[in-house]
Amino acid sequence: MSELEAQKAYERETKPSAWKGLIFVLLLAVIAVVIGTFVVGNRLPEGPKVAEAKPIPLSVETMTVALEKAFTVDEKFTGIITPRRTSQLGFSSGGRIESLSADVGDRVRSGRTLATLDVRGLTAQLAAAEAVVAEAEASHALALATVQRQSTLSEKGHVSQQRVDEATAQANTAAARIAAAQANADTLRVQIDLAKIVAPYSGTITARMSDEGAIAGPGTLVFELVESGRLEARIGLTAKLAATMVKGQTYKLTTDQGEVSSKLRSVTGVIDTGQRTVTTIFDILEPEKASAGAVVRIGLAQRIEESGFWVPVSALLESDHGLWSVYVAREVGGEWLAQPGVVEIVHQAGDRVFVRGAVRDGDRVILDGLQRITPGQPVTPADIELVSSDVEEG
Repeated sequence: MSELEAQKAYERETKPSAWKGLIFVLLLAVIAVVIGTFVVGNRLPEGPKVAEAKPIPLSVETMTVALEKAFTVDEKFTGIITPRRTSQLGFSSGGRIESLSADVGDRVRSGRTLATLDVRGLTAQLAAAEAVVAEAEASHALALATVQRQSTLSEKGHVSQQRVDEATAQANTAAARIAAAQANADTLRVQIDLAKIVAPYSGTITARMSDEGAIAGPGTLVFELVESGRLEARIGLTAKLAATMVKGQTYKLTTDQGEVSSKLRSVTGVIDTGQRTVTTIFDILEPEKASAGAVVRIGLAQRIEESGFWVPVSALLESDHGLWSVYVAREVGGEWLAQPGVVEIVHQAGDRVFVRGAVRDGDRVILDGLQRITPGQPVTPADIELVSSDVEEG
């Protein structure tokens, strides 16, 4: 066999047959179907899965707010209780202090003698003055008798009228001497009377500046006396409130010892430049319930013309720029949603605040659980009643 024939025989033996090719194609198709089925079965979903169920509304407590055109606050003002009269007592003339019958803290009655000077010298002078008065009275009596005798002799013609006139003049001079002597004696009596200190009114001794045996000059202060039976309170009010006060009306004042009744005596009507207040003076009607120097307070209602709403402090959430916000339950599309609104605090009283801002008349403000609430969250509101007496609504 030639080489050419041998080569052809080898090619016929190694060339695949048609059946073998068909089997190979079918095998490839089966493998492709298996791989495709696996890939389709394990393919990831296109995009995130979204829950179709709606969230359950949050149950919240609410209160229905009403628009107020104004509100009333109880403002407190402070003053001091002072005695109606305070006197610093001393001697009008000088001398040695003989006795002191009062000390600091003593309550004394009007007319009581508190201190005396040594008046032995004045007493001696008074005795001499009284002797001069007696001498003048004796001279006057003799002069009158002389006038009587001279008048009788003159009627009989034994003496001239000149002698009668001279006797009459001497009698008049004696009468003048009596008046001068009595005036001198009265002056000494006054000095003796002023040599003691007498309480001018009932009160309390608050200071004692001298002791027995000291030499007191004219005008030297010995005691300070404050009136205890009549006290007054001086309180500074705003000009607006002072204009509403009624003279003679009774007002309740508060001290550390409790309440005390008072009557308004006067309003100065002048604004103090330092305090920017008007001074009002009250007479204390129950002085036994108060003490001089005690701090006293008065509470007066003042109406503030400002529109807004009262809400509890618990309904506030701190916001930006010093403002606050509240959540309001509003019905939108048949469901209740929590909607935030910015408000401004106008006044605070206890556990309530008066606010203005993004709140409407009749809104249902959410009171609790604010940390669990997000804007637009569905809620189930339940109105409750709040009771507070800290501030009277206008």
